[in-house]
Amino acid sequence: MIEVLIVDDDTRVAGVNAAYVEKVPGFHVASEAHNAAEALRQLETLPRLDLVLMDHYLPDDTGLAVVQEMRRRGLQTDVIMVTAARDVSTIQAAMRHGALQYLVKPFAFAGLRAKLEAYAVLRRTLDGDGEAEQAEVDRIFGALSASSEPELPKGHSPTTAELVRQSLLNAEGPLSAQEIAERTGVSRQTAQRYLKLLERTGRARLTLKYGDAGRPEHRYVWATRA
Repeated sequence: MIEVLIVDDDTRVAGVNAAYVEKVPGFHVASEAHNAAEALRQLETLPRLDLVLMDHYLPDDTGLAVVQEMRRRGLQTDVIMVTAARDVSTIQAAMRHGALQYLVKPFAFAGLRAKLEAYAVLRRTLDGDGEAEQAEVDRIFGALSASSEPELPKGHSPTTAELVRQSLLNAEGPLSAQEIAERTGVSRQTAQRYLKLLERTGRARLTLKYGDAGRPEHRYVWATRA
């Protein structure tokens, strides 16, 4: 599980954001903080934090000041800014201080879900040691580009895409195109088309199941489950 700290001065908004995070598979809200001092205290004391959803407007300081202080203290927890601040200078400063993403309030659940799913893809991409070839470097730097809902190619239905997505999200393990077809009521060929689209955009991951004979079966799992 990816452990998340929610930082927002508005307790109601923090609660809504926490509920959103808990709806995304693979993520868990470790705690909430409602001012800069509390955020820094929890970052220092909680046993594990992977990601901070950081508001900028806090009663005792700014979210960017918190990020600066985090880095000064050697705290490398990842940060996604979640704030109503939309001036270019603040956005540039967030980039320079190492924020991985920037989500402008107000937003719907789909907006935050997309950011979190892209972050999970980035974490998987960065797993492992050793050196990276240029293609791998490009994949690492491009992992967060899937932070918005992919534009569907011509001939693809948003309704069908959502059915396939929900089937993968609710599955306990990898599913084949035939299993997706049975769960959604579409044909196997249609299920395969949407699964390949989700794989290309980094939302789903392809696995192979080898039988006693013949070609391996293609099975798919929602990317954040890895």
